[in-house]
Amino acid sequence: MHSRKHTKMIHEGKYIAEVEVELINTTDNDWAPYLALDDALKIDAVREALRSGNIAKAKESANKLYILSEVAA
Repeated sequence: MHSRKHTKMIHEGKYIAEVEVELINTTDNDWAPYLALDDALKIDAVREALRSGNIAKAKESANKLYILSEVAA
């Protein structure tokens, strides 16, 4: 079993967050890489914080936060 770092982009409303997670690969089966439970919970917490507009809470687990704005209609 080996793992590698990966940056997940979480989009919620007008916000995007970069969250660093660890993808785990097992060598004894053909399943795709998967997340550890802690990383999945971290992604859910960031998504919920962005959904409620709580930027400070989202920043606790996210590496970077972005706000989207419309440039043309």
